[in-house]
Amino acid sequence: MILGMSTSAFTLFHVILSLIGIAAGLVVAAGMFGSKKLPGWTALFLATTVLTSVTGYFFPRDQILPSHIVGALSLIVLAIAILALYRFRLEGNWRWIYVVTALVALWFNVFVAIAQAFQKISFLNALAPTQSDPPFIIAQLVVLAAFVAIGFAALKSFRPVAERREVRPL
Repeated sequence: MILGMSTSAFTLFHVILSLIGIAAGLVVAAGMFGSKKLPGWTALFLATTVLTSVTGYFFPRDQILPSHIVGALSLIVLAIAILALYRFRLEGNWRWIYVVTALVALWFNVFVAIAQAFQKISFLNALAPTQSDPPFIIAQLVVLAAFVAIGFAALKSFRPVAERREVRPL
C-alpha cells in the first residue's frame, strides 16, 4: 500500500499524472511559439509535473535509481520555473530562465517516459533490453535534439506582454 492505494493503483495514478504533465507541457511549449502564457495549461503542467516527481519517491526501493536523480533535478528546475513565472513574472532574465527550466522539466518527464516504455512495452524491451542498446540511445537522442530545437525556437519567440505590477508599500 502506498498512500492508501495498492501499488498498482498508485502506479496508475503516477503514470496518469506524468501523461497529463507531458500533454499539458506540450501545449505550454506550443503556446510559447505564439508568446502565449496559457495560465491554466501552465498551472496544470507545473502542478502535475511536480506531483509526478514527488510521487516517484513513494515507490519502495532499496537503492537510489536514475529515476530518483532525474526526479530531484526535475524538482530543482521546476522550483526555478515556478519562481520565474509566479514570483518574478518573467521580467528581464526571468523570461529565458522560465523557458529553459520549463522545457528541461518537460524533457525530464519525457525522458523517463521513454525509459519506462522501453522497460515495460514488450516490443521496445526486445529492441533494447539493457537501455544501453542503440534503439534506446537513438530514441533519447532524437527527443533531446527535438527539445533543444524547441528550446531555441521558444527562446526567440516567447515574449509575452508584461503585466503591470502595482507597487504596494510594505
